[in-house]
Amino acid sequence: MTVPFHPVPRSDLPRPEGALPLAGSAHVWWQGDAPDAARLSAPKPVLPGLPADRPLVMGIVNVTPDSFSDGGTLGSVAAAVERARAQVMAGADILDIGGESTRPGAAEVPVLEETARTAPVIAAIRAAGIDTPISIDTRKAGVARAAIEAGADIVNDVSALTWDADLARVTAEAGVPICLMHAQGTPQTMQADPRYDDVLRDVYDWLARRMDHAVSQGIDPARIITDPGIGFGKTLGHNLTLLRGLSRFHSLGAPILLGASRKRFVGTLSGVEEAAARMPGSVAVALWAAGQGAQILRVHDVAETVQALALWRALTDQTGDEA
Repeated sequence: MTVPFHPVPRSDLPRPEGALPLAGSAHVWWQGDAPDAARLSAPKPVLPGLPADRPLVMGIVNVTPDSFSDGGTLGSVAAAVERARAQVMAGADILDIGGESTRPGAAEVPVLEETARTAPVIAAIRAAGIDTPISIDTRKAGVARAAIEAGADIVNDVSALTWDADLARVTAEAGVPICLMHAQGTPQTMQADPRYDDVLRDVYDWLARRMDHAVSQGIDPARIITDPGIGFGKTLGHNLTLLRGLSRFHSLGAPILLGASRKRFVGTLSGVEEAAARMPGSVAVALWAAGQGAQILRVHDVAETVQALALWRALTDQTGDEA
């Protein structure tokens, strides 16, 4: 496989003559002589109506009893709707609804149970008049089908179409975007001594192959999102290498989603054991990802992330008049 061009992202001002926007960003730029410069600079829209020149904030709404950070906090459909409403009020661009924990060691949830957890919540969010785009966080075709029928707009698959072969067909027929995430192993095995020859290159190549597979199954390449899968079969060193080289994934030609919120590596580096107390470190990682040109930041702490990004955008605004 051809070695991908690695654009070096910058957001300092003033920008020199010849600076190019990275993936359509109004705040991150790069320079270089790349054969696919136009593709690297072009916007990577996620959905019509959503901004393509700044990072989007995806708020997490877990309707699970055992998620690593907030499991069991939403015990009813009404509580989930209120959490969704609060995240939208705080500035979330997308809501990510999940009914199966994929933390290390988590057990698989049957399709009917996962559907029963998620589809009613999505339907209730829509019934409440909330029209913010919704992502269904699932690796199962039946769950995704019910979620899309209830009003979901995006499929977020942590297995990148390796768990359920029928999920590609469901996604292609619905015509919705799908996020393909890298993971080594399953939640039961992924943290049992993960190894790579070159984690940045290996994850990139794997995602490229999964993108090719998705297209072969009828999924529009313009509707594919990629995620390097921080914490999914990675050591602390692997996670840091992927974050440092995140801009390389722009060469795949798809929007980048980064989900690092409250994860164990944040606690390891900051000395914070309780997942729910890792907000400051999580915001720091979100700002780093924004500086790498990531299009979607999947977070628990929406208000804090939105506020931090507002300051980051003002400080990196070329026109100098963003408020």
